[in-house]
Amino acid sequence: MPERHRPSHIYAALDLGTNNCRLLVAKPDRGSFRVLDSFSRTVRLGEGLNQTGELSEAAMQRAIDAIRICAVKMRKRGVTSARAIATQACRTATNGPAFIARVAKETGLHFDIIPPIEEARLAARGVTPLLDRNDKGALVFDIGGGSTELIWLDLREHGRPPKILRWGSMPLGVVTLSEKFPGRLDDPGAYEEMLAEVKTQLRAITSLSPPGGHPAGVFHMLGTSGTVTTIAGIHLGLERYERSKVDGQWLKRDDIVRVISQLKEMRREGRAAHPCIGPDRAELVIPGLAIFEAIFTTWTPPRLRVADRGLREGMLLALMEGSEPARKQKRRRKRRGRKRKEFKPNTGAPA
Repeated sequence: MPERHRPSHIYAALDLGTNNCRLLVAKPDRGSFRVLDSFSRTVRLGEGLNQTGELSEAAMQRAIDAIRICAVKMRKRGVTSARAIATQACRTATNGPAFIARVAKETGLHFDIIPPIEEARLAARGVTPLLDRNDKGALVFDIGGGSTELIWLDLREHGRPPKILRWGSMPLGVVTLSEKFPGRLDDPGAYEEMLAEVKTQLRAITSLSPPGGHPAGVFHMLGTSGTVTTIAGIHLGLERYERSKVDGQWLKRDDIVRVISQLKEMRREGRAAHPCIGPDRAELVIPGLAIFEAIFTTWTPPRLRVADRGLREGMLLALMEGSEPARKQKRRRKRRGRKRKEFKPNTGAPA
């Protein structure tokens, strides 16, 4: 039996973003995977980064505390192969590499600071099962804390993975955009300014004009982010957020316009009390909505599919398929005759 299909193989994907630290632990299951454990914590790693150009000590400590929890979970689950990545906050911070070195020393987990193109590819890989292969193409977007990735996919070759035709990355996410408008997120004028800024950024990404073969009516959008899942939850009228009802949900244009209008009319107190938003996301959902509306109104797709999956799922699938660095290292160890040993991060406090 090939190594990657051994039942004892346990994989982990850890994503350290501008706003959140997220972990998925899974094992292969009939061409996909079964989740064994997960973790998500708001760490606000990019807090104040726009103003200082550096990660603050408080933000770094919050992230390290969350990563330690992930390390404990990985060890308890017997993880044998893992990858940990850091995205926009660590890409742009002058002390990003030093922070990653500190994380390795204090937790035993080694993070890769990945470029935007790799982030886009992994996010697209994670949502591939939700793409409608009856259409010619799809525009996938991932609204993060510090950046937003957009990818045009060619779906015309059935039976093969979708091909990336064009991609782009904006240095705007829910955190970075919110920090440009401190104390003004409930101001309708500020929302229009946010919307205009995002549209300006979109126009600057000249590579994102629709490629040939994607006329209106034969492509769809697929969005992966807390903003998009929030819109779906509100549309469905959920009394509490349920991933099983949101992931894969199709939204029509009129439904999207209605929910956008509903969210824009809510004050912070109303957003905090809403079961699909909550107090932790009551502020960030507004800049997220501005990014979403700018993307949606730029291309006006006939329909949009919602994904409560993305980067981590793409990382897991890539690990299991043997296309990520950790897999390659395992193969080299096997060829050299080394025994496979359990992945054991350091979970103790720093010396």
